[in-house]
Amino acid sequence: MRISRFYTGQQLADRKTVELDEETSHYLYRVLRLKNGAPLILFNGDGCDYHAILDTVGETLVNAAIQRAEQTSRESSLDITLGQGISRGERMDFVLQKSVELGVNTITPVWTNRSQVHLHGKRLEKRMAHWQGVIRSACEQSGRSVLPELGNACPLSDWCTETQAPLQLVLDPGADINLGALAPANRIHILIGPEGGLDADETEFAVSAGFQRVRLGPRVLRTETAALAAISALQTLWGDLAN
Repeated sequence: MRISRFYTGQQLADRKTVELDEETSHYLYRVLRLKNGAPLILFNGDGCDYHAILDTVGETLVNAAIQRAEQTSRESSLDITLGQGISRGERMDFVLQKSVELGVNTITPVWTNRSQVHLHGKRLEKRMAHWQGVIRSACEQSGRSVLPELGNACPLSDWCTETQAPLQLVLDPGADINLGALAPANRIHILIGPEGGLDADETEFAVSAGFQRVRLGPRVLRTETAALAAISALQTLWGDLAN
């Protein structure tokens, strides 16, 4: 039987008993209906899985007793940073979730000229917290014990000028070269447009900031497809999908 994994932001250690947060406690008690002694795995982003058993189970309080720590090795050898044009609702969630599953290290939501979502102040804070939750859930599901970084949402111009990597790519259906023509790199930054893509000025700005235009085959891809296809292709060419 598959053992459920849960993220917690607190310090974890062998033989330590920890109190789980209200949301996790509710899920364990009401949804999974687990009892005292049931196994689970906790992680806090330090690269370890902490094998534990439920010590106290109640409607609003669940304690877990950690039995042992296990160093995991599920992180990709590629350091991939994704600058994702902010898209609406489920499309953005989908990109975040699947990018984490595919091994991306950092994701920064990027404002572009064609972004159809406009968030400020409390609304932006709420959405960033939601996106962080999507990333955390994707780690729980995929077995990752290191939480990818969610960068602060920023304009495309800021992200392009502040980011530096040996290989920086901007997807463009009109580009002359594809990923297979590139020399391998271990650290890669990828810029993806939102619904409707990047406009010509944004693509040219990215190029002037050191990004290289590349295409992904002969078809025009949706924003969520483009991001995942690019990460998958890079992982297949030079990363852990090749193993």
